[in-house]
Amino acid sequence: MSGPAIVIPARYASTRYPGKPLAELRGADGVAKSLVRRSWEAAMAVDGIASVHVATDDDRIADHVRDFGGEVIMTPAECRNGTERCAAALDAFDDEPEIVVNLQGDAPLTPAWFVEELVAALRQRSDVDMATPVLRADHDHWTALVEDRRAGRVGGTTAVFDATGRALYFSKEVIPFLAPDAASAMTQLPVFHHVGVYAYRPDTLRAYGQWPVGPLESQEGLEQLRFLEQGRAVLCVETDARGRTFWELNNPEDIEKIEAALHAP
Repeated sequence: MSGPAIVIPARYASTRYPGKPLAELRGADGVAKSLVRRSWEAAMAVDGIASVHVATDDDRIADHVRDFGGEVIMTPAECRNGTERCAAALDAFDDEPEIVVNLQGDAPLTPAWFVEELVAALRQRSDVDMATPVLRADHDHWTALVEDRRAGRVGGTTAVFDATGRALYFSKEVIPFLAPDAASAMTQLPVFHHVGVYAYRPDTLRAYGQWPVGPLESQEGLEQLRFLEQGRAVLCVETDARGRTFWELNNPEDIEKIEAALHAP
């Protein structure tokens, strides 16, 4: 068994943003690089990782990744989400990784320590099948999440978990519910924003692709709920943003926000 591997799932046929992995982002040095290349560079900055691969079903993405020196695993077009694509990529490893990390291809601002903390947590906790990071929301963040939901927008996913960190639920609603008066009186809110990075044990990841999509995953549109619906233990690892800005590239207008973060000191 080899050390931890990062797999970056990337697909061309996005409903909201076709060709998104090849969209270019200009950094502080003025150099434009594709989204998938910046995600690959973020993965390469993580300490203790044995390998980094981009998993895709599209030759345009594959050729581009190989051109800048990245490793590619070709996966079926039928993969419905990033976790299924990571599961399909497992078959390509000659030496099975100890842990597989799903670093989503539209999140190039993900700090290295998020991944490092997930790997460390999974090694320490033999009672869980996978791990994912959460950030405690401050009052401004909580207010923004609530206002997004009132306006009919999905502003982010939140998570609730037990005293040991094991996830109870993930939702695009803001959970737990807090009355405004109660929230304003709290110095620390019990609301956690979920960050879509996952570290899996290989056997758990392999099983994922064989499970049916359950009603909760279908209704919420959250791939991680399939683990909970199957009774698997998901560890929420509270991490610290350390002042870093996060933004995923979901729509063309997000390019400006990510570039602003890349230009920040």
